[in-house]
Amino acid sequence: MVPVNNAHRYRVEASDPAAHLYTVSVTVARPDPDGQRFALPAWVPGSYMIRDYARNVVSIRAESGGVAIPLTKLDKSTWQAGRADRQLTVTAEIYAQDSSVRGSHLDLTHAFFDGAGVFLRVLGQDDVPAELDVVAPDLKAAANWRVATSMQRLGAERYGFGTYCAQNYEDLIDHPFEIGELTMGEFEACGIPHAIAIRGRVRTDMARLCRDLQTLCEQHLGFLGIPDDFDRYLFLLHAPGQGYGGLEHRWSSSLVCSRDNLPVKGQTGVDESYRTFLGLASHEYFHLWNVKRIRPAAVKSSDLAAECYTRLLWVFEGITSYYDDLQLFRSGLIDEKSYFELLGRTMTRVRRGPGRARQSVAESSFDAWIKFYKQDENSPNSIVSYYAKGALIALCLDLKLRLESSGKVSLDDVMYAFWKRYGDDADGVPEDGFERLCEDVSGLDLEDFFDAAVRGTGELPLESLLSSHGIQLQTRPARGRDDKGGTPPKPDEKTQPSLGAIVIERNGSVVFGPIINGGAAEKAGISPGDEAVALDGLKLTPGNFDKRLKAHRDGDRVELVVFRDDELRAFKVRLDAAPDDTCYLQVDNDAAPEAGARREAWLAR
Repeated sequence: MVPVNNAHRYRVEASDPAAHLYTVSVTVARPDPDGQRFALPAWVPGSYMIRDYARNVVSIRAESGGVAIPLTKLDKSTWQAGRADRQLTVTAEIYAQDSSVRGSHLDLTHAFFDGAGVFLRVLGQDDVPAELDVVAPDLKAAANWRVATSMQRLGAERYGFGTYCAQNYEDLIDHPFEIGELTMGEFEACGIPHAIAIRGRVRTDMARLCRDLQTLCEQHLGFLGIPDDFDRYLFLLHAPGQGYGGLEHRWSSSLVCSRDNLPVKGQTGVDESYRTFLGLASHEYFHLWNVKRIRPAAVKSSDLAAECYTRLLWVFEGITSYYDDLQLFRSGLIDEKSYFELLGRTMTRVRRGPGRARQSVAESSFDAWIKFYKQDENSPNSIVSYYAKGALIALCLDLKLRLESSGKVSLDDVMYAFWKRYGDDADGVPEDGFERLCEDVSGLDLEDFFDAAVRGTGELPLESLLSSHGIQLQTRPARGRDDKGGTPPKPDEKTQPSLGAIVIERNGSVVFGPIINGGAAEKAGISPGDEAVALDGLKLTPGNFDKRLKAHRDGDRVELVVFRDDELRAFKVRLDAAPDDTCYLQVDNDAAPEAGARREAWLAR
């Protein structure tokens, strides 16, 4: 890459790691003669909640030709500089103590930043190319630090400090940086360079990790095809003791997953723990197509200054959540039993949420800004996940298309057409674009299906559609609060009665979280936040709560003692029977031959 005349020149320096402070500047060659405006985004693409990154600005100043220029704040995240007849530089100190994939973090051990949180936008000049100088910190402990990013290098050495470049502001904030003593692995997928950079104390089998990621990435690349601009990819992984999450980018992804989810030398097979990591990587990788290049019109046109509204997040997150596990199976990394377990767990998550009867996935998508990303103790009663239910809608749609087209059309065909029609489309996907495309590809009238599944709150036709493919959907009571579903009951298994409440651990105590509408706890008067002290005179601890409940039967009347604030209160509770809300799938060996043939076609690798 070569320098671009009049490019915006950005500079980022870990100026005070102990105080978690970056110093970030931007130099504008041709500022607006009437006074250049600057802004920080209010949210980051892929995470639909207002985060107000400007709140992390500790100080900010402007100068031109060595002379200070007035800088006036216009609103929560916008500043206007005074007139300048030559290049203008704005410099900000930014506090970085957000260790999530959506923020920025800096301390004496590493530096991480997502561009949306640190790089000022030069308003009115979004399409101007940018050059970024990443400065090595003056820190002895940083002698062995390396720089991991998918941003194009412009003079910087590979994995080194120096100058990088971006096509425009949107590109500038789409390449997170991880800087520190990193564990690195490299591989090629379909001839394209890929890498994984891990922060954290890990002892993983890097050769196996890269081999499995290669298998997974090649499965994805062979599905929809390689994007024309796709020439590199980087997994940035933070691997602490606990944690889970991810954020997609066009040439990379930021992941958080426990170090215990990574494979170690000598380990064979894919256990539940490793499957968790692979599923996360699969999900974010599929976003290369579905949301980073195929984008809803509302998000594509957003300036990141305020909320943008779409009812299509179920398409972009729900369908991605369907394919992340399906591609694990198709790649051969997991077997059919493991895949069915994952499907059963998704069905269990949705079935256990009373909110599915109150909110549709279209509404969940639209209200993500105020509900899904701001959940509270009543959320299970009032919302549905456009990830989980969206994945089940995708499953139903896939099976319905296969069934009603006599195997000629599937969701795979729709997604391929979706990619060809809207991949990097200048206008993005209109609100009715996906549904119209489904009908165009299949030739079927799907209006009633989408009305019921996407805009309605009734139960999905999972049982009948699975049955038509030779699979039985079964349910059973939960074994306890750690039972995620997906597996059949065990012989002579004893289930515990239902309290109709979710308990959480807080500072070593058992505290009630969400109270399920209509459940035993709600009827008795228990409130979220109550500290569970004793059940029938026996002390409750984080470790014995399930055991105390299992000592009772359905219909038993018990005394539950709690602290509400600093007051001790006793409640009489009649325990309910545990609901059959735990799902699992089984192959129906007695199904008609045509049903078995449909199943084989659906699951064919």
